[in-house]
Amino acid sequence: MPTAPTALIADDEPLLRDSLERSLSQLWPELRVVAQARNGREAVEMFEDHRPDIAFLDVHMPGLNGMEAARQIARQAHVVFVTAYEEYALQAFERGAIDYLVKPVDESRLADTIERLKERMRERLAERAPRAPGAPGQAALEAVIDELARRMARPPGVSTPAAGGLGADTGPLQWIRASVGSTLKLIPVDEILFLRSDEKYTLVVTGDGEALIRTPIRELIERLDPQRFVQVHRSVVVNLHAISHVTRGPNETADLHLKARPEVLPVSRSYLHLFRQM
Repeated sequence: MPTAPTALIADDEPLLRDSLERSLSQLWPELRVVAQARNGREAVEMFEDHRPDIAFLDVHMPGLNGMEAARQIARQAHVVFVTAYEEYALQAFERGAIDYLVKPVDESRLADTIERLKERMRERLAERAPRAPGAPGQAALEAVIDELARRMARPPGVSTPAAGGLGADTGPLQWIRASVGSTLKLIPVDEILFLRSDEKYTLVVTGDGEALIRTPIRELIERLDPQRFVQVHRSVVVNLHAISHVTRGPNETADLHLKARPEVLPVSRSYLHLFRQM
């Protein structure tokens, strides 16, 4: 019986790593994500430890970046580059030895990538031999990495990150625009249950699903209705109508339980006063 395929995800954004892993588990249940790396150096080290079949590498990572990691990994695994910038999504990806995904990752685009990966793995299995240095696929890969490195050395110009944003520049926020690959999602603010952020991205969670936007949570909270949305942690904003109950925790903290989602959200000491009457 063939062994289950394995993968490594390398990205300096925890939300992006977790989101990609969730999407992979839904679209390719047989795939096992054996490691998550925060930078290129970790990616290389974890690759040596786990030897996965596939490596999803963020182009921009601190220290050793995605291209530098790919040079060390690509002869031994299938590489998929992940980038926040459309300008790095070169035509060479489509005909070369690797693939790319634009962040936040669109699931239909990811499904296409998965099919290509499966086909390449079938071809490799049929050959029953590892890709040799200097093989045509390796030459194409090296060419793409070189071109990516040249483009990254230049300023991005007018290109903008694949992201999302607010529905208008001023006034109360009514909806959020979330660009996911080629799909534009318009999310009514009333449907948002909570927001969770890391340094660069904010996860927008509704009863129907979730989306990532490249808008800091501090900008969102300024535009949200304070009668409905409150910040409960430096990285979490919650819709008061979505709360089921609150449980007190140690050291003047608490946990929020939601009506329609299983997540339990933390309330830090600075915001506990909001719930003293609940």
